Amino acid sequence: MGSSAMIGTKAPDFSLDSSEGNKFTSEEMAGNWYVLFFYAKDGSPTCKRGCLSFKEQYNLFKSLDPPVEIVGISQDTAEDHKKFKEELQLPFTLLSDEDRSVADSFGVPVHLGRFPAKSSFVIDPDGIIRHVYDWQFRPRHHVAKILDSLSTITE
Repeated sequence: MGSSAMIGTKAPDFSLDSSEGNKFTSEEMAGNWYVLFFYAKDGSPTCKRGCLSFKEQYNLFKSLDPPVEIVGISQDTAEDHKKFKEELQLPFTLLSDEDRSVADSFGVPVHLGRFPAKSSFVIDPDGIIRHVYDWQFRPRHHVAKILDSLSTITE
């Protein structure tokens, strides 16, 4: 099942270690719009660009009415996330999904058997997945598309 089949369904619940050193649960996001974006690895060039694209547009996401939070997720450890977040000065939380259990629950595919796809899920205040985007190669374009869709659905 591809991740786009999840549109209109309830986002799976999760609880993961965060770059801030605490447990982050999906329940914390209840009542808010947020983008959960899965990426392959801290520090890989495309993932870095993806994280930086979200960082560049972060104020735009937060200035939407209602504001939209960004949450990044990969298989890196929380400790690696902390370093990566500091290095790039990312304004959003990064979560550690070391065994891919959350990626699997969201149906995020693995390319060529070992490269996790980069997928973003736009989740509404009721926890329903409203949009799914895959962004293998064009992170900037990807972030622009998400902003575009949000401006229409949060109106």
